[in-house]
Amino acid sequence: MPPKKNEEPERKPLIGRIGTNLRIGIVGVPNVGKSTFFNVLTKSAAPAENFPFCTIDPNESRVPVPDERFDFLVNYHNPHSGKVPAFLNVVDIAGLVKGAAEGQGLGNAFLSHINACDAIFHLCRAFDDPDVTHVEGEVDPVRDLDIICEELRLKDEEKLMQYLEKLEKVAAVNHADKKLKPEYSSLMKIKGILVDEKRHLRFADWSVQDIEVLNKYLFLTSKPCIYLVNLSDKDFIRKKNKWLSKIKEWVDKHDPGATIIPFSGAFEQTLSEKDDLEQKAYEEETKCKSQLDKIIVTGYKALQLEYFFTAGPGEVRAWTIQKGTKAPQAAGRIHSDFERGFIMAEIMNFKDFKEEGSEAACKAAGKYRQQGRNHVVEDGDIIHFKFNAGAGLKDPKKK
Repeated sequence: MPPKKNEEPERKPLIGRIGTNLRIGIVGVPNVGKSTFFNVLTKSAAPAENFPFCTIDPNESRVPVPDERFDFLVNYHNPHSGKVPAFLNVVDIAGLVKGAAEGQGLGNAFLSHINACDAIFHLCRAFDDPDVTHVEGEVDPVRDLDIICEELRLKDEEKLMQYLEKLEKVAAVNHADKKLKPEYSSLMKIKGILVDEKRHLRFADWSVQDIEVLNKYLFLTSKPCIYLVNLSDKDFIRKKNKWLSKIKEWVDKHDPGATIIPFSGAFEQTLSEKDDLEQKAYEEETKCKSQLDKIIVTGYKALQLEYFFTAGPGEVRAWTIQKGTKAPQAAGRIHSDFERGFIMAEIMNFKDFKEEGSEAACKAAGKYRQQGRNHVVEDGDIIHFKFNAGAGLKDPKKK
């Protein structure tokens, strides 16, 4: 159905790279708290020093995705072999400075690190600290947002013009190649958004053909972006900061609908140094909670990822898949033989399992379903796959 009058058309998603080992990068200008955030998020020990380009090679880690459903299944089954949650792969990328697209401040290397990621945590600094210098002088997160977004756009513009030049040369040699016309048409539409309107590519409405081209070239400005606003612990606790309304105004104008998550690296670091009981007491005292779980879950969803569960007394595991994955391909996440010999998937919805109290009760209530190879797996499904064990075996007489 066409959109109603005065309604914006639904934006088609940019799929990007296909796979489950996708990564989200922490991006920002130097000294905004990226490495501190990475450390508390991943409980690792990346350097966090007061000088630009402290991080040169990107640090990468993975963090478990918090999920009460997974915790419930672990407590229910008490598996003797283990429990494996879903994970979010996070990359700490060094600070970008003005002129990075032209190579300033090791910019080209840093931009290539962003290119290797599939979504962005755009971290901006909204705290004053005389002991932590700012590469641009005064703290101004709106200016920093402009700098990063323009550097990403300029790098995409450079890549786009190179692609167009190559495509035009090929077209000039081979006029009869009709396959080039749709791609060229999509690239010219991309040029209109990126160069003429100077907008990021994820903001436009794209056709299926356009999305195929965008996913082929993987422009920086087509990547999903989540805005993280790093506050002082004082401002976070009192829930007030002079920059928050200005940042929201900027995001509403430049990236409408994007998620903004205020947090405090200092607050999170204080929490990380306490044991569980001390953390709970500190949260009750300040009436503030850690934002890390929310950040992790939001980042995971931005990558168009979800997961299904296999659960029993042996093991409880969350298996990461991309949205829209069908049952045989989901089975293939466990073992390739499961996909080749797929017969059916026996599925319980987690909510049904929790409400009914057991697998037997779900069956008795008619909430235990058998699904075929066209079934699209839903987030949080509990699945048992049936497959033909012989289908995965190769004939030794064939090479």
